[in-house]
Amino acid sequence: MPSAAHGARRHRMVVAREQYKFSCAHMTVFPDGSKERLHGHNYQVGAVLELSDVSFAHMIAFAPIKDALAAICHAFRERVLLAEHNPYFELVRDDGDELELRLCGKRYVMPREDALLLPIDNVAVEPLAAHIAELLLARLGEALPAGVVTALEVSVHESPGQGASCHVPLA
Repeated sequence: MPSAAHGARRHRMVVAREQYKFSCAHMTVFPDGSKERLHGHNYQVGAVLELSDVSFAHMIAFAPIKDALAAICHAFRERVLLAEHNPYFELVRDDGDELELRLCGKRYVMPREDALLLPIDNVAVEPLAAHIAELLLARLGEALPAGVVTALEVSVHESPGQGASCHVPLA
């Protein structure tokens, strides 16, 4: 068996349980201005933390990570996800009760509580993974000790075997 002297050990914490999921509707937009029809997915979310030290003194609890993933999934659940930074998205009206928008020239009106405006440029797994990584980092804050957690990777799958991940170096 190789000893630790043969190289630095790398450690990863994984939180990717079945309950970290959300069902929602979206429309991916393409660079030519066309888009998919409104449809839904049952997205699965997971997180991996890369650690430089797993000693007792630097132990990281799973609970804050699990709580943060659950809260993010809850906020996205049963909503229409909209990319407010998409060049083909136009917010026409948001009066608190209804949301009216144009996407690729098509008009949509829906109850405000059914929509979630995201600060991304498209609703696809790649920007969703990056956005959820940002949300997770913001929620975890002090729970991720500097120098111990060296990276975060968030994965978002729209179906089994089809998804994307975002790797964020922290050190």
